[in-house]
Amino acid sequence: MGGNGGQPGIHTYTSLAEGGPFGSVEPPKRPTGRLIMHSMAMFGREFCYAVEAAYVTPVLLSVGLPKSLYSVVWLLSPVLGFLLQPVVGSASDYCRAGWGRRRPFILTLAVMMLLGMALYLNGDTVISALIADPSRKLIWAITITMTGVVLFDFAADFIDGPIKAYLFDVCSHQDKERGLHYHALFTGFGGALGYLLGAIDWAHLKLGRVLGTEFQVMFFFSALVLALCFIIHLCSIPEAPLRDAAKDILPQPAPQDPPLSSDRKHEYGSIEKVKSGYELPVQGGKNKNPAEQIQRTMTMKSLLRALMNMPPHYRCLCISHLIGWTAFLSNMLFFTDFMGRIVYHGNPYSAHNSTEFLIYERGVEVGCWGLCINSVFSSLYSYFQKALVSYVGLKGLYFMGYLLFGLGTGLIGLFPNVYSTLVLCASFGVMSSTLYTVPFNLIAEYHREEQQEEQQAQGGGPDSSGRGQGLDCATLTCMVQLAQILVGGGLGFLVNMAGSVVVVVITASLVALIGCCFVAVFVRYVD
Repeated sequence: MGGNGGQPGIHTYTSLAEGGPFGSVEPPKRPTGRLIMHSMAMFGREFCYAVEAAYVTPVLLSVGLPKSLYSVVWLLSPVLGFLLQPVVGSASDYCRAGWGRRRPFILTLAVMMLLGMALYLNGDTVISALIADPSRKLIWAITITMTGVVLFDFAADFIDGPIKAYLFDVCSHQDKERGLHYHALFTGFGGALGYLLGAIDWAHLKLGRVLGTEFQVMFFFSALVLALCFIIHLCSIPEAPLRDAAKDILPQPAPQDPPLSSDRKHEYGSIEKVKSGYELPVQGGKNKNPAEQIQRTMTMKSLLRALMNMPPHYRCLCISHLIGWTAFLSNMLFFTDFMGRIVYHGNPYSAHNSTEFLIYERGVEVGCWGLCINSVFSSLYSYFQKALVSYVGLKGLYFMGYLLFGLGTGLIGLFPNVYSTLVLCASFGVMSSTLYTVPFNLIAEYHREEQQEEQQAQGGGPDSSGRGQGLDCATLTCMVQLAQILVGGGLGFLVNMAGSVVVVVITASLVALIGCCFVAVFVRYVD
């Protein structure tokens, strides 16, 4: 979403919205407080994600969603995201709102997240108060709740892109690294707090009795945290409108393609990037004024073409990332339901005042404690990764993350005990940290190796495949959505076939162990 170009040792900013209307601008150094304020969006987003992970499956089951359909809810959002992501990204790049390019989209998506939570956490209560007929009430409750889940997932998945673009637009290269560090830190904190609040038995506390049910309590906290965090985020760093920046740059003559530093970064979201220090020519081969250059945006066609033209080691890394996220999501999306039904032997389909349903709710609360352990351990493991990588390397970290997760989920599925399950939740944190760090470190290593080879060959022309680090990272990220599609489309069928949600945890274990073998044999590591 930006590029670092200019003379060696000088980090300059190039907008990804277009080839040149912004030219090269060096943003000022941002105070630590401003970067922390910017990171509050990740805190709020992850807090709400934690609430969804803990409660959405119990909510869907409590409104009477058929067992064969509840995983389909997870399928709708990633399909929409996979198809519409290029449209939203391009619209953000070219937005000419007076408030800036990114913040209008961030605000819109945050409101959509809030609306989605309101629907899936309060839909059943509202429908029950408005409709008396049981059959109509069931249909409307399921419809409203499913709509809320899809709306929230869609907005929460998309909002990460504009947030990162906002950071890259307004920060220098050094501040980008600091900002991303704070993003990761507050992501872990937000998830831990969300799971922690979900683990509290609100039904026996005064706030729970005042608001009605634990679902209303969690909506109260989620709405409060989300609103506060995004208000702070949107007021953190000023963002120049696109038209003002373009107006300032238009009178300047077109650059003469100066060579860039060898450590130039190719950021997420770009299609045509430089390889030997020069921008790729515009179609037709004519040199154009920066105001007339058009940035080629990522579309489904370009994404598929990039996948086909990828070197084998890139493709293997994408496959390993897909395997890892398929295993991780299979477990995480249904973990609290597993705790309530298998570990605690509750029944989400019983009457809400029955013993079986109350036992199920207790299992969901304890499952939230397990997810809180996962979030905290993920942050801790991320910190220790820096020390571990010098001993075991990226291959060891990658292998160990998949192996520990596969063994941990396997033991949970085979021996569903409360205390052992909570202890083994630490393996979820290892996997989470691994998926967020190691694959992108490998992408960076691959690109550094390619740059060194080009320097030794005295620099050839640009890569004819049109690939850059931005597209490679985007392709890697798309594996997460593809994993969501696989999980949403396959787990419902598996649960129906097996008649138990234990199959979800066992499947996650088997997929992770397969991925463990794959990362050891097929993924290439740079010495």
